[in-house]
Formats: sequence, structure tokens, C-alpha cells
Amino acid sequence: MKRVAAKRQAARRGKPASGQKPINLGPRFLRAFLFAAEKHAGQARKASSIPYIAHLMGVASLVLEAGGDEDLAIAALLHDVVEDCGGGPMLREVRRRFGSRVAKIVDGCTDAYTFPKPPWRERKETYIRHLRDADEDTRIVSAADKLNNVRSILSDYREVGEFVWSRFSGGREGTLWYYRTLLDEFLRSKSNRITRELKLAVNELEILSESSNVPGSHPSEA
Repeated sequence: MKRVAAKRQAARRGKPASGQKPINLGPRFLRAFLFAAEKHAGQARKASSIPYIAHLMGVASLVLEAGGDEDLAIAALLHDVVEDCGGGPMLREVRRRFGSRVAKIVDGCTDAYTFPKPPWRERKETYIRHLRDADEDTRIVSAADKLNNVRSILSDYREVGEFVWSRFSGGREGTLWYYRTLLDEFLRSKSNRITRELKLAVNELEILSESSNVPGSHPSEA
């Protein structure tokens, strides 16, 4: 019991528990950060002026906070670089620079390799099917990506209400369907810190959206 209490206390303080080594982030992580910043330079989050690197940093942070190692953190930084910055040739560059494990995770987080991208619904259904057979590394980084996305939607929803759905190709119904279906898929595996937080975020987004259809309710003014 004392050992369990000590681990919990260490976790609350942000320190590794006794017997646990802190995750080592070396020069590879720094190179990955600079690589991501360079490739995504000039890109911004949907309908905002927020640099896209903020999303990548957020996903990497979630992965590290959940106990992910350096490869997982690097993959988190690079998870969109193939989809948004070059397709297949970019994947080969990621493999050359950062290794096969990182490249496999990035590949597993990619839902389009060409531009223009395939139709939205078809692309998302294909990605969900792909996740069913994805390894645990890929599922962790993918879930962290979706958690960061849903938290951003929630934050924007509190600012602008239902207008937020106009930013997404799937609109209100498609976006809610996508994140609920993803959550159900992630929950087929053993739950972890990221999937538990994703469940809370998706549930909150659904409740907020449902409340907007109640007469006299104005979530954007909350």
C-alpha cells in the first residue's frame, strides 16, 4: 500500500515513481521537432491563425504524458507530415531520417497520400477500418491526435457555438459520427490515459451539441 501511495504521489508531482526512469528525449527528438516545424511552416489550424506546429506539440505532449517513449513522441510530431506535406516520398524521407518504427506509426496515422484528397466520408471510413488492425503504437498516437482535435473543437464551440461545424467537411453530423466511431474503436483495446480523456471529451462535445437544439438554449453565449 505504501508503494502504491508513493507512486500516486510522484505522479501528482510530475516525477517518475521509484524504479521508473524518466523518458530520455535526445537529439533525434529535437531534429524531429525542427523537421516538423520546417515542413508545416505557413500552415495553421482550421479557421485560425494558430500555427499548425501547436497541434503537433500538443499531440506529442499527450503521448509523453501517457508514458510514450521517444519514438512515439517523434511520430506524434510527424503524424501529419505525410498527409499534408508530400505523400509517399515524404514517408520514405521520414523512414530514412527517423527509422522504420516511427515511419510505420506515421504511415498508420495517415488517411490520404494524394492531393486532392479522396472524398471525406470515404476517407474516414477507410481510416477507421484500418485502425482495427493497427498496432498499439499507432493507436496511441492516433488517439492522442483525436483527443487534441476534440479538445480544440470544444474550445472553439464555447466561443462560436454551432458555427464551428462550418469549418469541417463532415459538418455537424459527420464530425460527431467520426469522433464517436473512432472512440468506439479505440475502446476495443484496453483503456489508457488518452482513451479515457478522449471519451470524456467526445461525450462533452455531444452533450454541448445536443443542448444547442433545445429551444431557448444559446451555447455560444455561455
